[in-house]
Formats: sequence, C-alpha cells, structure tokens
Amino acid sequence: MSAEYRNVRVRVEGSVLEVSLGIVNKSRETWTPGNFSLGSQFFDPQSNVFIKEGAWTPVAGDVPPGATANFEISIPFSQEAGAYEIYLSHIQPQNGWAYSRGEPFLRILVEAASEGSGGQLRVLAQEITTVRSLRLRRIWAALPKLFASPLRTIAQNHRLIRSMARRDILARYRGSFGDVFWTVLNPLLLMSTYFFVFGIVLQSRFPGDQSRTGFALYFLAGMLPWLAFSEPVGRAASVILEHRNFVKKLVFPLDTLPVNQVLAGLVTELFGAGVFVAGLLIIRHSVPAAVLWLPALLIPQLLFTLGLCWFLAALGVYMRDLGQIMALVLTLWFFITPICYPESANLSPGILAVMRQNPLYTLVRGYRAVFLEGHAPELLPLVKLWAIALALFFVGHVWFYRLRKTFADVI
Repeated sequence: MSAEYRNVRVRVEGSVLEVSLGIVNKSRETWTPGNFSLGSQFFDPQSNVFIKEGAWTPVAGDVPPGATANFEISIPFSQEAGAYEIYLSHIQPQNGWAYSRGEPFLRILVEAASEGSGGQLRVLAQEITTVRSLRLRRIWAALPKLFASPLRTIAQNHRLIRSMARRDILARYRGSFGDVFWTVLNPLLLMSTYFFVFGIVLQSRFPGDQSRTGFALYFLAGMLPWLAFSEPVGRAASVILEHRNFVKKLVFPLDTLPVNQVLAGLVTELFGAGVFVAGLLIIRHSVPAAVLWLPALLIPQLLFTLGLCWFLAALGVYMRDLGQIMALVLTLWFFITPICYPESANLSPGILAVMRQNPLYTLVRGYRAVFLEGHAPELLPLVKLWAIALALFFVGHVWFYRLRKTFADVI
C-alpha cells in the first residue's frame, strides 16, 4: 500500500459535493504535482458501468514519505436524477489509477434529485475500501439470488415445462408408424444392439455374475443413467436455435428450454427402468430394498445434466458446430464410462483412478449397487457427485443468464 486515507469529510453544498481528506504517503518516493493527483470517476451502482471521469487535482506541493497531502475537492453534479457511485482515488501517471491496482480509495454513494425537486444531492454512504473488498461483497450479496434463481425459474414455470416436455415427446415421433411407442422402442433397440455386440459377440462378463443374463442386468443398470444424460446433453447445443422465434418475438423464459429436454430424457429413463425392473423380476424374482437409495443418485444426476445443458445451450448460440462436437464427445464419454464392461477390465490403477473422476462412473456404479448388489452407493464418491452436480447446476444457470441478453443480437 503506497497511500492511506485519513480525516475524510463529505458534505453537500447545493448541487456540489465537497470532499476534504488527507492522504499519507506510505511509499518511498516523494509525491510532486507532476506525479501525484487525486481524481474521481462516476459509475452506475446497479450495473457498475462507467459513466464519466472527473477532473484531476494535483498535490499542492512536494510530499515526502511519511508526510500527509491534504485535498479539498469540489465535485459539481450535473447528471440526471438517480443514484451514482463515485470512486475518489489517487493517480500516478506512470502507474494509472491506484484503485485499479488494489489500493484503497474513497467510495461515495450519492443520490441526485431531479431539478423539479431542487436538484439536491444526498450522500447515501461513504467508505474507504478496495476493489477486491467490493467484489467479494457483491459476490456475497449475489449468492442468495444465485441459489434461488434456477429454483424459482423451475417453480414458477413448472406447468409450462411439463406441457412443453410432453409436447416434445409426442411431437418427436408424431406421424410415424410406431408413434409414441418409439419412446420405448428406441432405448430398447439401442440397449439390445449393445447387448448383442458386447454380451454375445465379445463375450463380456461382469465379476458379480458371469452368466449372460447377469451381463444383461449389469449392462442395463449402467444404461439407465446414460439414457437420461446423453439425450438432453446431445440436443442442448441446438435448443435455442431450434426455438429462435422465442428469442426474437416473445417474452419467454428461455432457461426453461433445457429443463424440458432433461425432463424428456428422464421420461426415456423411466421407460427403460420399467423394462429393466421387469427383467430383474423375471430373472431374480425380487427388487432389493437398497433401491430406496435411488433418489440419492437420481437428484444429482438431474442437477448435473441440467447444469451442463444450460451451459451448452448458451454456448451453442455462439458456436454453431457445438452440436457436432458434442456428438463426438458423447461417443467418447460412453466408452470411457464402464457401461458395457466391468470397471476393473484390464485397466491400470492410474487409468482407473482417472475414470473414477467421471460423474457418470459414480452413477453407473451406484445404479448397479442399489439394483443388483443390494447395498447403498459408496459414500465418498456420492458426496463428490452431489458437490459437482450442485456446483454445475448453479454455475450453468448463471452462465446461461449472463449470455441470454445477447442471444437476439447473434440469432
């Protein structure tokens, strides 16, 4: 710190802000009228957008280290009525504004009345602070909104989300021979194909059950979370472009569009789960009581998927190739997730340790644990999954919210 602010007094004289203060020279150089001044900048307190810069007032004479420079500053006010944030900071031409380098400055919050009210000023607050302190304070103040905003969006628009998800599922296969039954047939055919390739042709087996039916159960248990994840993530990059009319012509909660896709993916998983449970009852004649742990897996799965979809949906507006990129990423993601093969299948400890960082790995292991092995998911991986899912859920919504303001300009 090269300076310390002391004896600050702020008063109002009509439409002029009068500020007097002393600045102690904490540096090792002597301040002179040529290398040290005090200046002001105006900002909008709501958006923190820069408005204008005031005049610079140089120090009256030489100020050696340890001495105090006294200033009397008059800041005339000719702005429109409203609130203003004023940064009063020292400036050294070779280094620029001191506050931008993290040094303390005087922050004054002022409210200007309209001319019809006499054009009076009112000082709302004043403090000696730093940019870092302000940033941390703004982040702390924004946290309640950060956590409440996505939940409020879903709660306020739950009927719209349910209606659009239903329409999306029905419209996807409308006019086809199988109609809505393709919602069941598609995952069933996909799982049958993988079962044929890995279970029959490649003869893959799981340590827990070496039979062919055992492979089918372990494989299907791993496919359940993948079905609900891959479908919405694969479509997320193009969802805003597909609904471009909502961006330009309507006041529409765009952040509900990825929610619709995640809900549609969940419906696909539920149909797959029905097939799986029916097979489990036929082969093993019961469903373990550990299945009661399923919500502990399903909730972070949905949060993780939705957070990623919000992120991809916003980014897809600016990167038109993102859909093709995600198709390749999802293919790779599928094969590095132990769905079609056991977790310990000829993998070195190093590769296995990396694979365990994959949230889908934790989900696949958890589904198999509760459905087939009759015990709760591993606690530590489950806690990590919840932490990652919650972080991505809130950060993804913030990302979408920040970028949505410019969607109309790009589309």
